[in-house]
Amino acid sequence: MEAQAAREAVEQLRQQIHYHNYRYHILDDPEITDAEYDQRMRQLQELEQQFPELITPDSPTQRVGAQPVEEFGTILHSVPMLSLDNAFTPQEVREFDERVKRLLGTTDAIAYVAELKVDGVAVELVYQDGVLIQGSTRGDGIRGEDVTENLRTVRTIPLRLLARGHDSLPHRLEVRGEVYMTLIHFQRLNASRAEEGRPTFANPRNAAAGSLRQLDPRITAGRPLDIFCYGLGQVEGVTFTTHWDMLQRLASWGLKVNPHVERCVGIEAVLAYYERMQQQREDLPYEIDGVVIKVNSLEWQQALGVRSRSPRWAVAWKFEPKQALTRVKSIALQVGRTGALTPVALLEPVRVAGVEVSRASLHNPDEIARKDVREGDWVMVQRAGDVIPEIVEVLKERRTGQEQPFQMPTHCPICGSDVVRLEDEAVPRCVGLACPAQLKETIIHLAAKGAMDIDGLGEKTVDQLVERGLVKDIADLYYVTKADLLTLERLAEKSANNLLAAIERSRRTTLPRLMYALGIRHVGEHVTQVLSQHYPRLDELEKASYEDLRGIREIGPRIAQSLVGFFHDPGNQAVLEKLQRGGVQIVAIAPQAADQSLRGKSFVFTGALQSLTREEARRRVEAHGGRVTSTVSRQTSYVVAGEETGAKLDRARELGVTVLSEAEFQALISG
Repeated sequence: MEAQAAREAVEQLRQQIHYHNYRYHILDDPEITDAEYDQRMRQLQELEQQFPELITPDSPTQRVGAQPVEEFGTILHSVPMLSLDNAFTPQEVREFDERVKRLLGTTDAIAYVAELKVDGVAVELVYQDGVLIQGSTRGDGIRGEDVTENLRTVRTIPLRLLARGHDSLPHRLEVRGEVYMTLIHFQRLNASRAEEGRPTFANPRNAAAGSLRQLDPRITAGRPLDIFCYGLGQVEGVTFTTHWDMLQRLASWGLKVNPHVERCVGIEAVLAYYERMQQQREDLPYEIDGVVIKVNSLEWQQALGVRSRSPRWAVAWKFEPKQALTRVKSIALQVGRTGALTPVALLEPVRVAGVEVSRASLHNPDEIARKDVREGDWVMVQRAGDVIPEIVEVLKERRTGQEQPFQMPTHCPICGSDVVRLEDEAVPRCVGLACPAQLKETIIHLAAKGAMDIDGLGEKTVDQLVERGLVKDIADLYYVTKADLLTLERLAEKSANNLLAAIERSRRTTLPRLMYALGIRHVGEHVTQVLSQHYPRLDELEKASYEDLRGIREIGPRIAQSLVGFFHDPGNQAVLEKLQRGGVQIVAIAPQAADQSLRGKSFVFTGALQSLTREEARRRVEAHGGRVTSTVSRQTSYVVAGEETGAKLDRARELGVTVLSEAEFQALISG
């Protein structure tokens, strides 16, 4: 392709991709399939690789491309980003309305725009001729930090504005908005960090701020940040008459505006809006802490002016606080489904944001030590949406000397097995295979296709087996009788026979499958393959020392520590012996296939495959020397996308990982 033709093709592809990003991320109404989107993106990437001189900062391929920086630069806002005065009662809001009328010299009802006050991080985006050129935090309102490259990774921030018909784009547009993280993404991020033994974020706002201020944009790209745009700084080339009109124009250019914004004529309409939003507050997917009331007319905003740090034409009406003072009665331990021991403060009941709170998460021993929480302490607790209440602050000045520090036990309070805290992890865990607190999840994992592959052993059946005391550890599965199964609800004779047959088939297994089935912390399918090459017999692996295991390539300190802790637990040894008595036998693995064409390549599957199952796909990859993982990272070679893909595909696009369709995967394997 000649340079001019390439330039035209690149520009056309970029316009299409910008438009479809808008349909997908802003409107949530895509017009094309993921496969069609991927095809356009691949075409653009190939053209830019062939003609690197055509790469521009606003290209969709450049969302994640900047190198880490040592520190953030400083940006001077051309128009100060002012803070807002607060109101806490209907009377204070009515006083604001009366003050506005008095300053404007009118008795008529004022037209306002009411917006949700999203609890996030204020930022400014600068567009020059429709292209994003700069992004910064609010900072002190006069100067902010230059986080341009991080903001470019937020998928709801357009790199290029959309031009619609005769609606010309402004020469310069400074847009103010709030970067935030949804509650569900906040919970997932904290759960992931806790699993990795890293400190968790206190609330969604802190998570958003911490994510936005990463020196490496690639870390920000991996965080699910979002934005709502609500205001302007300097604008050149376009004029507006009302705040409402300005919001509609921002939306038409592809910028995300909160759908709950409303025009309200008269202060009583504003009060009604506040009441509705307060009732809907807990149903929203993100945190809000009030509503913002703005005079709609921009001419009147200009006439009202500003004070030193806040405008006279707007006010933030705060909701009831989500913090309250109470006392820690005691600290208990909660054993999770993965064996994680989470300390929980049992509190004297107190109402927080309209809900009675009697428990608060303390996350892990390091968090208790950092905050120095003791039994008997007076503490400030907060509640944020569906997030478990937590202790924000300890009032140490109220201590009497009778408060008791917390000590983490060395044995599980549920089953008595060892409690192990792995290297570089903040969360201690029970390693007991028979721990009732995690038994159901342990059995479900054991029955999975990549493990013992017990077809027909679903969650409802597992629930009944455990709750009726028929299965008290995983080995008990191999002692269950037909008579036992027929006592379960909704399990007829044919289903019972099928399940018993599946259990019987699973008695003959390989060492990697059994190892994976045991659910040992940090020991995934690939690690079991590595281990089986060095220890073909289970009894040999059980005797391996920490030093022996660390001598194996790909076995790090956490995996070695986890294995040693698991096999040294007497309860686990008893379960393994019981499995052997129940007829579980390890058979030799077939010799490794001669074809190692995928050696060193890693695959991640997302979505539903049509021509083969995930297990079949995994086996085909491994038969050619490759490996399958569950998480997309920069080390991933290929992401195979089936139908109804999820976040893994987005992650692959962000990191620039090669995405294969199912047909392309089949061709690669066959080739």
